[in-house]
Amino acid sequence: MGAYYNCMRCMNQRVRIWTRDGCIHEGRIVRVDSDNVYMETDRRDGSFGTRNSILTLSLFTLLAIALI
Repeated sequence: MGAYYNCMRCMNQRVRIWTRDGCIHEGRIVRVDSDNVYMETDRRDGSFGTRNSILTLSLFTLLAIALI
């Protein structure tokens, strides 16, 4: 449950999240439930500009979280 409380503490803030498989994700936490954290990310799609999308990460896979 430590990952859940860390994500709740960082709600609506920009964070960098490291997962157990070595991936790094940056964005703003918009929601947390008992199993997942939902992060709004900024993605660039070439000539289409910036598009926000929601990334769902399992709390089980989180290794570390840091405010940025």
